[in-house]
Amino acid sequence: MSAVTNTFENVKAVILSAHKSSTSREKVNFYNSWAENYDQDVAVLDYRAPSLAANSISSHFNGDREAAVVLDVACGTGLVAKQLRKHGFKHFMGIDGSEAMLDLARESGLYQDLKQSLLGEEPLPVQWGFFDVVVIVGALSVGQVPVDAVRNLCKSTKPGGYVCMTTRSNCDNVDYKVSLERELKQMEEEGLWTCVDVTEVEDWERAVSEQEDGYISGAVYLYKKLYV
Repeated sequence: MSAVTNTFENVKAVILSAHKSSTSREKVNFYNSWAENYDQDVAVLDYRAPSLAANSISSHFNGDREAAVVLDVACGTGLVAKQLRKHGFKHFMGIDGSEAMLDLARESGLYQDLKQSLLGEEPLPVQWGFFDVVVIVGALSVGQVPVDAVRNLCKSTKPGGYVCMTTRSNCDNVDYKVSLERELKQMEEEGLWTCVDVTEVEDWERAVSEQEDGYISGAVYLYKKLYV
């Protein structure tokens, strides 16, 4: 039992150290150094966001999954693509800020194309209006990707295509979540997309902050781009 506790405490220490990274370069360096242990560490956290996002997309996508092209933004090592593959999706392009994460995504063999880009600081290196599904899991939170980046996710999606996003609902991320939901609603009012589903999940992942115990909650948002 103590080994499990030590493992969780080690992972907790790693993640809390990331909060000390303030510049984009420091954040990229952190993820580069974490890449090798990332999959096993998030498994210790019982990190469910990739499977929850994939389930949401699968529940509402009615097109040809084998032909659909998916843009996986902040793809990391490929956890989301791995889940979507189980649901019949086969064509993936991934974008991430960390070259070390991209190397592992490349080794997975899931992606047809992978590109390095600092999200929120550089334009997405993609063709607008091209993707059947655009997904971003884990990166929409305070200190990571700015809220207004969701507009580029929408621009990347085909009319009639889907955008799936996740965020945490823990105390550190409350203000960010409010801003995110305000932006999502504003874009709906502008006629850019329509909300298909919002799923609030109580047991999102194990809490790592000193102020929280047990599990933190989170949310999955699924939007459909309108024909404008």
